Amino acid sequence: MRLILVLVALAGLAAGPELAQAPYVASPPDVVDRMLTLAEVGPGDIVYDLGSGDGRIVIAAALRFGAQGVGIEIDPARVETARANAVRAGIEHLVTFRQGDVMEADLSDATVVTLYLLTAQNIRLRPRLTAELRPGTRIVSHNFGMGDWTPDVVDTFTSADGQSRTLYLWKADGVTKP
Repeated sequence: MRLILVLVALAGLAAGPELAQAPYVASPPDVVDRMLTLAEVGPGDIVYDLGSGDGRIVIAAALRFGAQGVGIEIDPARVETARANAVRAGIEHLVTFRQGDVMEADLSDATVVTLYLLTAQNIRLRPRLTAELRPGTRIVSHNFGMGDWTPDVVDTFTSADGQSRTLYLWKADGVTKP
């Protein structure tokens, strides 16, 4: 599975960085939980998930931690799936799903940003994250770093499906810039 993900990512990059998108690969539930725990999500947080897929991260943030959530997803069918999942979970009043490009979304309300995007996309997001996020906002990325930004915490573990995972945590006011 990891080899397929790498090959798909490389194929996208070969087409040019402006066309490269992370393939849709959902984070397993135990990884989602660990991401939210690492970010110390609480009831006062607004969790933005960039590339939110089926909505599992913002739904988990609402269900487990009482946080509000915003999912940004480019695929309209996945946005509809996420909205239906929120209704089934009974937390549609706490979460919103927007169809759009994560590179253009307004992130200024976020207190936590979660990512499972390719490193190249994370690097493209850095100027927006720096400009829009308030001090103290936490950024958590699953498996992909931010280039030469030094994370505050690196958490490497084996997930329930037996795969090695790495989570990176940065605080908006603690990002080391080159």
